[in-house]
Amino acid sequence: MSDKIPIVYLDGRFLPLDQARVSVMDRGFLFGDGVYEMMPVYGDRVFRLDEHLTRLARSLEAIDVPDPCSTGEWKSVVHELLEKNPAAGNRSIYIEVTRGTGDRNHIYESTRLKPTVFILCRSLAAVDYSGGVGAITHPDIRWDYCHIKAISLLPAVMLKQRASEAGCLEAILIRNGEVTEGAASNVFIVSDDRIMTPPRGNELLHGITRDLVIELLAGAGMACAETGVSERELRSADEIWITSSTMEVVPVVTLDGKKVGEGTPGPQWQRVRELYNAFKLKAPVAGVN
Repeated sequence: MSDKIPIVYLDGRFLPLDQARVSVMDRGFLFGDGVYEMMPVYGDRVFRLDEHLTRLARSLEAIDVPDPCSTGEWKSVVHELLEKNPAAGNRSIYIEVTRGTGDRNHIYESTRLKPTVFILCRSLAAVDYSGGVGAITHPDIRWDYCHIKAISLLPAVMLKQRASEAGCLEAILIRNGEVTEGAASNVFIVSDDRIMTPPRGNELLHGITRDLVIELLAGAGMACAETGVSERELRSADEIWITSSTMEVVPVVTLDGKKVGEGTPGPQWQRVRELYNAFKLKAPVAGVN
């Protein structure tokens, strides 16, 4: 995208970002009371749009906020926003829905609140992680409903900052001796050619890229066990990967300053990267999938 001020969508209107305003009494600002989705756009293709909208609907239902749009309406708005923000490179779409504006009161009355809807389209910088990245481990300091993609991301901010200060990209989280996920990613390990990832549950986000990687592995005859991963298994793994919609599939080559396997991206990751890149080329077009 150019230096031109991007056009955003806010509560039924398309307008320049510098003109977008939300009330200071919005519950998203006061309480972090809302949910979000972030998805990459490759050319004119929104990656896994249906899956992201399905997860958005689940998050809204989980926090008792009525979905302000139908699936078709969401797709139409996203498609129009992309048209208003043309770019030669890849982009991202960020959707945020808060409970709306009202009194600062922990108790809410759903029938008296109208959800606030904000959608932002931005350039998605191409970052080459093929050489591998570093990660730290950290106790999982977050709440017990991590399957909800909530906008209250203070723990993730703190964890990512600690990772950055250690010269690493991500913090891999441990709860009761078991891996949950990264601060902003899901986690896979390879041990003796066995691929494993923590199972779905309230302790981790049901990642769109995570699920796609499992699907691609199965299609290639490379089974992935959705099973508990202990801290010991993490530390002794031959390979570690982290996944997210914007990072895709990233090899972790150091953990807490120590080499993972040979300290280079492993052969299983190399195969997964090939599968993922091949899938990207046939991703459905925005507004159609």
